[in-house]
Amino acid sequence: MTDVLVTDKARRLRALHDRSVLLLPNAWDSASAALMARAGAAAVATTSGGVAWSLGRPDGESLTREDMMAAVRRIAEAVDVPVTADVEGGYGPTPHDVAATVRATIEAGAVGMNIEDSRAADGTLLSVEEQMQRVQAAREAAADVGVPEFVINVRTDVYLFQIGEPAVRLDAVLARAAGYAKAGADCLFVPGLLNLDTLRALTAASPLPVNAMAGPGGPTVAELTAVGVSRISVGTAIAQAAYGVAERAARELLEAGTYHTLDQAVSYPELDALCIPAPR
Repeated sequence: MTDVLVTDKARRLRALHDRSVLLLPNAWDSASAALMARAGAAAVATTSGGVAWSLGRPDGESLTREDMMAAVRRIAEAVDVPVTADVEGGYGPTPHDVAATVRATIEAGAVGMNIEDSRAADGTLLSVEEQMQRVQAAREAAADVGVPEFVINVRTDVYLFQIGEPAVRLDAVLARAAGYAKAGADCLFVPGLLNLDTLRALTAASPLPVNAMAGPGGPTVAELTAVGVSRISVGTAIAQAAYGVAERAARELLEAGTYHTLDQAVSYPELDALCIPAPR
């Protein structure tokens, strides 16, 4: 992928945030990304959990930066739409680590990223100042390699890990949003928060557009949009659903000797046609 194509995709991804809401399905390999693009996704996000599971590893930075970037590259090469990569905690605690991850992400063909403000080892939060330094390093690294439009979606895990008393979590997130915006973030990702009243208060006060992580049993896209959410992704949910089909189909085959779970499978020719032929 040329620098011109990467820059164009970065601009396209940034422009998508000017819509009323950006919907991002999360892919874990080339075929899942290609199917999501075929379904009409204007951009595709990756899921660190899905990528890790496909390689037989648990989520939470059990993969190296190199392992994750190899997967991101395969996904980015499989689609014409912009890809934003889940780079977990940045594969190292320091601003230098994050800058290296941004450069590798762009080299792999992705034009945006999620980066977490919690430590993979124990789930504790980095200080606002520590994460601000990391975000600033990410912003500078993207500009240094000629992609200043690179989209930085900073994930805060205050709600996901239920840090602090419930009554103070919104204020804690808003304080982080203010710092992250100042450091150069483009969007605030708040997984674990789906209460519509709290989301309404957050979107009204946040200096950054808010990304919610939706899923089964949660609010609909229309409900999330109505309270001001600007970006909606689904994390590992689609990968989990796919693995659920695999288990149910195997169980049906082994126990009942039937194949009804496979009735809605993508056809062999369709799926094969989505794949990139190997160079000769």
